[in-house]
Amino acid sequence: MNSELDNVVFKAETLIEALPYIQKFNNKIVVVKYGGSAMLDPFLKMNVIKDVALLKLVGMHPVIVHGGGKEISKWVGLMGKEPQFVEGLRVTDEETMEVAEMVLSKVNKSLVTMIEELGVNACGISGKDGGMLKCSKKTVNGQDIGFVGNVNEVNTDVIDTLIENGYVPVIAPIGMDDDGNSYNINADDAACAIAAALGAEKLAFLTDIEGVRRDPEDPDSLISQLTLTEAEGLITDGIVGGGMIPKIRNCIEAAKNGVSRVHIIDGRSPHCLLLEFFTNKGIGTAIINDQ
Repeated sequence: MNSELDNVVFKAETLIEALPYIQKFNNKIVVVKYGGSAMLDPFLKMNVIKDVALLKLVGMHPVIVHGGGKEISKWVGLMGKEPQFVEGLRVTDEETMEVAEMVLSKVNKSLVTMIEELGVNACGISGKDGGMLKCSKKTVNGQDIGFVGNVNEVNTDVIDTLIENGYVPVIAPIGMDDDGNSYNINADDAACAIAAALGAEKLAFLTDIEGVRRDPEDPDSLISQLTLTEAEGLITDGIVGGGMIPKIRNCIEAAKNGVSRVHIIDGRSPHCLLLEFFTNKGIGTAIINDQ
């Protein structure tokens, strides 16, 4: 009986610990960039969706921006084409663009269905809807990589309308240029641009790493919080490298453009969003403006 009571008390204490965070972020917009293993494992996928639903039900305004890279690669491979990447960006010809738009639409609606099944209203859209993501062609060191978009402008009218009417917006990172051409946008880039345009309180990147480490080989060197200056210093000093560099640069860019806190979270941890947002310790790395 005591162990059962202890368990109940522990749950109550957890709720009490979350209370000040729930109060602080009530009515605030939080953008979740959803990708990595958390999109592929059904157990992790459901936990992320449950977290998002809970954020909505306690008074926050979650916005999901999702990827779908592995699924796109699978379908491109089924067409007999070899997926190609330049500095982490998919080379996207016209045929691949059609596949990307099809796959991202499928992923988008599956996420909407999962949220709706939890009793929370959600609406799936792409960056083309309402002229949300205005793009131009993105090049890498002068190299043309096809229909890969650079976000020039974000029109938040559709997102604002959905939030005002109680919906969770679920956004596929497809944009359009002034001539009506569709572009595949890196989901991290899209999430940063959208979070900045909305003046989001938080932007969370769900990744396959636990956060930023001072020593990549030492799990105990995880950094819980970084200022912009410290984050830039990690890049300059060569402490972080490889795929972490563009991730941190995106975080820095978002924080400079008005997002209060940017989080890098391990999406492989069950209920990672709740642990990072609503507990004193958190589980990832938060990057904040120096002020």
